Amino acid sequence: MIRAEEIRPAANGIAARAIVASEPGLVRYDAACRALSAAKSIDEVKEIHNQSEAMRAYAKQAKNKQLEIDASEIRFRAERRIGELMAAQRDSVGLAPAGRPEKIGSNPDPIIRPPTLAEAGIDKHLADRARKYAAVPEQEFEDILADRRERIETENKRVTVNLIEAGVRGTLGTGENEWYTPDEHIALARLVMGSIDLDPASSHVANRVVKADQFYDEETNGLQQTWHGNVWLNPPYAQPAIAHFADKMVAEWKSGRVTAAIVLTHNYTDTAWFHALAGSASAICFTRGRVRFVSPTGELAAPTQGQAFFYFGSEVDIFADVFGEVGFVVEVRK
Repeated sequence: MIRAEEIRPAANGIAARAIVASEPGLVRYDAACRALSAAKSIDEVKEIHNQSEAMRAYAKQAKNKQLEIDASEIRFRAERRIGELMAAQRDSVGLAPAGRPEKIGSNPDPIIRPPTLAEAGIDKHLADRARKYAAVPEQEFEDILADRRERIETENKRVTVNLIEAGVRGTLGTGENEWYTPDEHIALARLVMGSIDLDPASSHVANRVVKADQFYDEETNGLQQTWHGNVWLNPPYAQPAIAHFADKMVAEWKSGRVTAAIVLTHNYTDTAWFHALAGSASAICFTRGRVRFVSPTGELAAPTQGQAFFYFGSEVDIFADVFGEVGFVVEVRK
């Protein structure tokens, strides 16, 4: 039986270590999740984070992939919890400034205040990841972890320790659901198709740029509607939503109701949903550089990867001419 560290919350609230040799991995995993939920301080969660990383490194060396997946997932949960506690501390007492004065006046006791992030061992990179993970809605975060686990187990992928690379929702991995396509790319799509009859994953704000004759928003749910005509689609990038929209696009195209379509996604060429789109598309444009998506407040995104435009239609030459200015175009051979 492989030996690994289990993480339990001690009576004083500080995470304690216990070497176990017989308890199954699920017990270790559940114990760590309970410890994170009970943790009340950043340095306490950081201790759990450090232990999970040590467990992951051991599992990798021992070639125990299931334990490695569990340990890396505990790490992600710990980083999300750090982000939650950072936000709570900022909103209540504020983050402590650097340095810790020893006394004021004649008072010999140290000033009692929360430790700084640096004192808790939180560097700027960990703090940045923690903020991003905490910004992802809870159910969406759970969906991302579940999808990641399934992909590793079924597709034999490497156990990455970067959840953003693994597919955190959003253009930035910020957890934000609303990121709009820049108007110059919408203009290119309109040049190719002539018009945009439908945007099935949109909003009133997004449609100010897209100007589709009809659109479906979160409330009307494009996944439950019939699509028609010339379609522009920039789907939500969360799992499982992006896979559902990819499947819907393929089904509507095969039904003949969609005359032409352009779909914009990240270029995750190893995913099942990417291959589903590519298998039915007529051509694909892989961008040179990255699309700077726009937030509802006008902020420009800084994506961590490039994008792909899938074209469904008969005018492949026109698509290649128009989108050739933003990347290289390949025709899909069936």
